[in-house]
Amino acid sequence: MRAYYIQQHGGPEAMAYSESFPDPTPKAGEVVIRVRASTLNYHDVFTRNGMPGIKIPLPVIPGLDVAGEIVEVGAGVEGWKRGDRVLVDPMNRVAGGLIGETTHGGLAEFCAVPEHQLIALPDDVSFDAAAVLPTAYGTALRMMVTNGRVESGEKVLVLGASGGVGVCCVQLAKLAGAEVIACAGSDEKAAKLQAIGADRTINYNEKDFVTEVHAMYGKPNRRGANIGKGVDVVVNFTGGDTWVKSLKVLRVGGRVLVCGATAGFAPVEDLRYIWAFELNIKGSNGYRREDILALVGLVQQRRLEVVIDERFSLKDAGQAFARIENRQVMGKVVINP
Repeated sequence: MRAYYIQQHGGPEAMAYSESFPDPTPKAGEVVIRVRASTLNYHDVFTRNGMPGIKIPLPVIPGLDVAGEIVEVGAGVEGWKRGDRVLVDPMNRVAGGLIGETTHGGLAEFCAVPEHQLIALPDDVSFDAAAVLPTAYGTALRMMVTNGRVESGEKVLVLGASGGVGVCCVQLAKLAGAEVIACAGSDEKAAKLQAIGADRTINYNEKDFVTEVHAMYGKPNRRGANIGKGVDVVVNFTGGDTWVKSLKVLRVGGRVLVCGATAGFAPVEDLRYIWAFELNIKGSNGYRREDILALVGLVQQRRLEVVIDERFSLKDAGQAFARIENRQVMGKVVINP
């Protein structure tokens, strides 16, 4: 079969395209899916580079997010048949690890998946839309809705708003009735974020978001006339030097929602803001199956529209990796084998 796979850990040169990669055969309790769509996440770049403490059997085909139809059913599988349209739940882990990391993932024509990871895909949800949902959108929904409980009327600042998680955070905040301030690295991305619902945008390469938020909503203070100034929520999955800045724009009792640290997991901290302004830090670790099912329902109801930046063939998957790595993506990139 055709596949785009990791030969060894390293940069872009560590990956290769093959038209004769061995076809998967289903073990007991598994099915083989004809992959119709897979999406890339920054996790796939980390997997290629090599993550400390995680042993990856090489070669391995990346791609956590997979949608397609069943073409072969292994022994003992019940309730599934050839031709069923399915979405894979990658966080419902395989034995010993994660699909697209320790077992072959979606950047191939076919993919073997244990039946416990299968989610039935309605006919009115496309394969491309479905493949966008699990890792990025699932993480966003758990952070914004399940754990973060963003409410109508709140002011929500989203950092890194143009990526896969970020665009969904913007959309979910708007669905909740919040006022959304989206941060992006270019005016072009800012315009696209306004098109999907952002009320205000900040180009963080040209302006300091702390200064801009203070100008929009006032500088928070613990007492006096400035009580209530600032924003209610900051969505920060970048970390690094944005962390303390996030604390500086929150009103008294405000909260930071965090699900990652793409710019650094060990930032300088300033605990004074946390206790003085009685701030709340709420973490979200991935998503659960119920989060994916909720997203499928939102797409079915046309209440949520997935944002796809560009589609690539398997042979051109290297270009998709480059767009992810260079932060050139607005939303998600899709691979169609």
